[in-house]
Amino acid sequence: MVSVGVEIKETEVDDEDFEEMKRFVRDYLAASVESEEDGGRMRWYPWHSAEYRFNHILNVVDLAEEIADAEGADVDVVRVAAAFHDVAKLEVDQDVHAEAGARVAREYLQSRGNYPESFIEEVCGAIVDHSYTGDLADVPLESRCLIEADVLDKVGANGAVLMLLRMGYESRTHMDAAKMVDRVLERGRDHTDRVVSDTAESIAHQRIKRVQWIREWLEEEVSRMDANGVTER
Repeated sequence: MVSVGVEIKETEVDDEDFEEMKRFVRDYLAASVESEEDGGRMRWYPWHSAEYRFNHILNVVDLAEEIADAEGADVDVVRVAAAFHDVAKLEVDQDVHAEAGARVAREYLQSRGNYPESFIEEVCGAIVDHSYTGDLADVPLESRCLIEADVLDKVGANGAVLMLLRMGYESRTHMDAAKMVDRVLERGRDHTDRVVSDTAESIAHQRIKRVQWIREWLEEEVSRMDANGVTER
């Protein structure tokens, strides 16, 4: 017998609920730094601000959904874990931010909605796993999708622009631009060697190609100087 008027909520997270999760994460990040008199830990680097961190999270959500859908993972588990994976990044040390983020996600999911405990456990497990640096074949599929998305956001045009922004904070001139982009290429190749899914590998190669274009344009348009300050061509 089916009870009339009783709604049983499955593990699926509808768009409205997911948007509310993202708003919560955005507000949580902002609250993590607003009371700090000095602007927070390393806030003078723009990518350590609440605004950058939330933008990174949104990027990872998009990438993680794409990878999860193509690889046959539970998309809801992956996208919710992606939304919360760095929620505690600005209030705790790097080496414990994954565990802290899982605690925040657990409290949120248990207090808002009727999500099965098994779903919550999978989400929190993926959040904890996202800082794992070992072989991705050793983690669950949903964790792997999140880890791959997280590392891929540091690859490509976005990673190149962030590295160029860093030049100003390190008192470098535009003459060093090509050298800085080389570092993005090196990191991108390292990340490509790490990912294991065909989807993530395809995204990584596409993004590396974009950085190579940027590198070639810089090589062509920016004069080089030797050790004596003489411009070379």
